[in-house]
Amino acid sequence: MTILFSNHTIKYEIESTIKLFIPAKRFNFLYNERNYDGDIIMTRIKTGKRFTYLYAYVRINNKIKRRAYHVLNEKIKTEKDLHEYNLCKLVYLCLIEITGITPKWGMLTGIRPVRKVIDLIEEGFSKAEVFAELKNKFLVSDEKLELAYKIAKIQTPLISNGDCKTVSLYVSIPFCPTRCSYCSFVSHSIEKTKKLIPDYIEYLCNELKMLGKMVDELGLRMDTIYIGGGTPTSVEAEDLQKVMECLSESFDISRVREYNVEAGRADTITFEKLRVIKEMGATRISVNPQTLNDDVLKVIGRNHTAKQTVDAYIMARNLGFDNINMDLIAGLPTETVESFKDTLDRVIALDPESITIHTLTIKRSSRLYSEGENHICNPATQALEYSMKVLTEKGYNPYYLYRQKNTVENLENTGYAKRGKESLYNIFIMDETQSILGAGCAASTKLIYPNGELIRIHNYKFPYEYINSFYKLMEKKSIESNAWKESIAMI
Repeated sequence: MTILFSNHTIKYEIESTIKLFIPAKRFNFLYNERNYDGDIIMTRIKTGKRFTYLYAYVRINNKIKRRAYHVLNEKIKTEKDLHEYNLCKLVYLCLIEITGITPKWGMLTGIRPVRKVIDLIEEGFSKAEVFAELKNKFLVSDEKLELAYKIAKIQTPLISNGDCKTVSLYVSIPFCPTRCSYCSFVSHSIEKTKKLIPDYIEYLCNELKMLGKMVDELGLRMDTIYIGGGTPTSVEAEDLQKVMECLSESFDISRVREYNVEAGRADTITFEKLRVIKEMGATRISVNPQTLNDDVLKVIGRNHTAKQTVDAYIMARNLGFDNINMDLIAGLPTETVESFKDTLDRVIALDPESITIHTLTIKRSSRLYSEGENHICNPATQALEYSMKVLTEKGYNPYYLYRQKNTVENLENTGYAKRGKESLYNIFIMDETQSILGAGCAASTKLIYPNGELIRIHNYKFPYEYINSFYKLMEKKSIESNAWKESIAMI
């Protein structure tokens, strides 16, 4: 598939629009070429004396569609303001005609559609006005507007008391027993990286101490903590305890509203690790089946059974955990709608406080990417429709949502929770209205200025980089965060 840009460089936005229809294909990008063969999507801008003309030409499997649009030059403010949207819309409409696919999220390509709804609500828009605005501009379906609006109404009171002196913390333990076929996270097999773990834990604790000192000096309050990965329980109980003890020593966790640990895969969960997590103060954990179909577990590369997952969940309950999340993935390879329904029904019967329904995403860095087109015709829509119906009937409400590129059927990931059991951290990381400090390999720090400006600081992706260049990284983070620290200190 060739994508041709003529007289413009609006690449990212147009590519994102195309991926709504063709999520798992490699593209060849050309600029201002004249001769081309095969499947192609071409966009062109041509400026005349009075008008600027925008064109889209799409040819796929010998089907051809064309669309054009023109605008008075005097109405054009900037290329980004106008041309980006109109070119994407021309391509979008051509692709609907050729593929017969009408994305339920319309032209929206961002990962945070709920934020658009919240912004309109804060501007004073009624529900009908919110729907009209997003339907007219982005062609979003009523079904997805209802979902986004419901989540926005649940989130609004939880994020309305924003305080720039309140922060959250993400701690990365980027190791897994094996890498699942769908995984795109920067996670590393324990077998290959075991020798790095002692040094990694030591440097991670050093970073936590440095962040703790900054939080103390600025008089900040730690609001939520999330230990993720990877699979944090891939490391030994002693290593997990060392990290969590360092957290307690470096930060005042007495007023933390939520302390999450991603316990994750059943083949890493032991009584001793759960005991450490509980005794060290965690208030919420995840025990993630993804599926309770043993055959599908084998296909995706998980070396455990459904029974092990259920046993791990029961063990956590017996240890006194009263806030447990369980993740499922709709659209896994070889999973049928009936198989997914069976998994969800069995998980609901366990009665966790929250259930997160992800949709299979075929990322470039996952092993599934090379065979991605085989998973496009995937019954994920029926799985998500069933999830919404059954979970809401059982008292679970959707409370956070995000979307990703290359997601099967252009669907979404949605967290459902019983009332009062919504994960604050999950809301904050998606809403981006609270500063989040990131510690460890591949962690991202998001700093919110008092004026609402956001800056991101990224740690190195790989453990050996993080270890070998630790002090260089800390110096860089210190420099990049100094302006934020000064702005906070003045409040």
